[in-house]
Amino acid sequence: MAKFAVIKEHIYRKIESGEWPEYHPVSSENELSEQFSVSRMTARRALQELAEEGLVTRTRGSGTFVAPLKSQSALLTIRNIADEIRMRNHKHHAVVRVLERVVAPNAVASALQLSPGAEVFHSVITHFENGHAVQIEDRYVNPNLVPQYLEQDFVEHTPHEYLCEVTPLTEASHLIEAVLPTEQQLSWLALENPEPCLQIQRRTWCRDGVVSQATLTHPGSRFRLGGHMTFKAPARVSNAEV
Repeated sequence: MAKFAVIKEHIYRKIESGEWPEYHPVSSENELSEQFSVSRMTARRALQELAEEGLVTRTRGSGTFVAPLKSQSALLTIRNIADEIRMRNHKHHAVVRVLERVVAPNAVASALQLSPGAEVFHSVITHFENGHAVQIEDRYVNPNLVPQYLEQDFVEHTPHEYLCEVTPLTEASHLIEAVLPTEQQLSWLALENPEPCLQIQRRTWCRDGVVSQATLTHPGSRFRLGGHMTFKAPARVSNAEV
């Protein structure tokens, strides 16, 4: 298990057991890095992903705290595609198709809360699992919040990994639909014939605004989306309390 995942599991257990109730302070990046003998960057990634999942809240200058229970409703968590593949003991590699600065289409400018005609960063990457294309990641990024995005090597590290390192993500939204791939997508996914694809529209925020909008397209024959939720029965009311 990756080191950041070990930290996440530790915090999950603290919250699930009730040892850390709502609003309880969570160990700082420095404390976690010392406790688990990892870098601050690794500890930061664990906390940022927990914040993205809605389990903790992060406030600059105040620290990290367990989120109110009403904020911990079941959320769709899109994990880093490279980590998912490696957890299956499979090999991940990526091909960068596009990495450029462009004038944002109107819908993208609106999604990123930018003015019409604003410039944004645009990347398109195909992710492979054991040599088979499993995802096209088409992402637009707010350059005001991530100014060095175009300088990164996204063959070595995914955009998700990089954004988690440099921006404290606080919120995410998702829209899922079935689509038929375009001719370009057919080529990038190496599909001989058109087939239904699962497409996830994902928008992420940090404290200072919208960070990115990504369209993740997966061939239906090579991808499944699942999750696990645990429901706690309501506490029983004794006769003395009625």
